Amino acid sequence: MLGASTSDVMQLLLVQFLKPVLLANVIAWPIAWLAMSYWLSGFDDRIGLSPGYFVGASVLALVIATATATVASQAWRVARAEPARALRQF
Repeated sequence: MLGASTSDVMQLLLVQFLKPVLLANVIAWPIAWLAMSYWLSGFDDRIGLSPGYFVGASVLALVIATATATVASQAWRVARAEPARALRQF
């Protein structure tokens, strides 16, 4: 982290935080597809289930996970911290 810019540190922290969110989406997509297909088949007027709904939900989850005040503020605080102060504690 020594010599890294604030944007590099922010990017590193946010990518590490978003990996579990993406993994959860990949696991949830097939389950949600099956559940929604079963549920929608009970209606007289059937609609097609497109992947766009799932991609949209994933994008919304990523935006919410990134834009929350807690995650963004903590990442910003860590990115702006002085490395010398952290090294002094060891």
